[in-house]
Amino acid sequence: MIERVTTGVVPRKHHIQLRDSAGHLHWEQCITQDGFDAPYTITYHRHAPHHQAQASGTHGFGARQLVSDRPLAKRHYLTQNMTATAGGSALDNRVPLFGSADLTLGIVKPTEPDPAYFTNADGDDLFYVHEGGGTLRTLLGDLTFEEGDYVYVPRGILHRFLPTPGLAQHWLWVECRGGMHIPSQWRNGVGQLRMDAPYCHRDFKKVSFGGPIDEGLRESVIKRGDAFHTFTTKESPLDVVGWDGTVYPFVFPILNFQARVGLTHLPPTWHGTFAARGALICSFVPRPTDFHPEAIPCPYPHSSIDVDEFIFYCRGKFTSRKGVGPGSVSHHPAGLPHGPHPGAYEGSIGHKETNELAVMLDCLLPLMPTTQALALEDPNYHRSFIP
Repeated sequence: MIERVTTGVVPRKHHIQLRDSAGHLHWEQCITQDGFDAPYTITYHRHAPHHQAQASGTHGFGARQLVSDRPLAKRHYLTQNMTATAGGSALDNRVPLFGSADLTLGIVKPTEPDPAYFTNADGDDLFYVHEGGGTLRTLLGDLTFEEGDYVYVPRGILHRFLPTPGLAQHWLWVECRGGMHIPSQWRNGVGQLRMDAPYCHRDFKKVSFGGPIDEGLRESVIKRGDAFHTFTTKESPLDVVGWDGTVYPFVFPILNFQARVGLTHLPPTWHGTFAARGALICSFVPRPTDFHPEAIPCPYPHSSIDVDEFIFYCRGKFTSRKGVGPGSVSHHPAGLPHGPHPGAYEGSIGHKETNELAVMLDCLLPLMPTTQALALEDPNYHRSFIP
């Protein structure tokens, strides 16, 4: 939730009749979270949204095949080496790379629009668009996105992705199985973003609603319990005439994040952008470095005794790491001290700015790689920390 939105045609009060000029009665649909105790959105449809026929279908991406009992080590994966599947959609070609009870982390390189509508009932989806762009089409309206954008899709929201034709796509995918929200420290008592938050309401792009749409598609796919279930409807599910509420997709450009700097090095919590159950999602953007005359700008070695650290490297020169580049993923598991590569710590002294761009997650539960991740691993990464 960023703020409440009302758009299109809605009745003067919820749960009462909405009729058009011909007397047609519209259907109200309540999209709720945590039962009826959390944020919700109400949509108004020309046809009954729950009249769905079960159907056989083949759409959906592969299940997580997690690998456990690996030796404790610092690890590096090269998602830039993944090739896009010709004719592949975001619905059918997401590649899960890591998982826990709280999260699925993966990569999407779509080449075609989604062939059906999709609803994820397992969690909120957050995408970081490393390369590419396109349109997210939902029952609440359209969102355009481009390189450097976060794209947020709440669980339960029917949608499909339409990548820009001819544009190479490379997205980081974060499935938040316990939901995703703005960190509480950035809100005041009424839920408004604080004036000292690292972003403001104007930084977030909301869906553009234009009324009912019929794309000729009648098939929808629902993911529940990591299984995919297909349904069909007689009418277009994008038959919404209006809606209001606080559950809706949004786009947030990563460079709208207002970085903080301090006299000495600040911990990752200052870069917290989104929060999920068991995870803090951080944005590292270009910024000045620490300004104490004896500051060491490079991150200090640390033992993350309670969290696994996951970093997706986007662009720029990464002060603390050698051998990583755009599309690299590092995974530093809890309990094992980690920090900068040899020479980086002392070599950072005197630097006044950093141009790095990266997305980081601190995860409370151990992240386990999938079988797909193993094929992308750099086997020499752990040894690269030994002088």
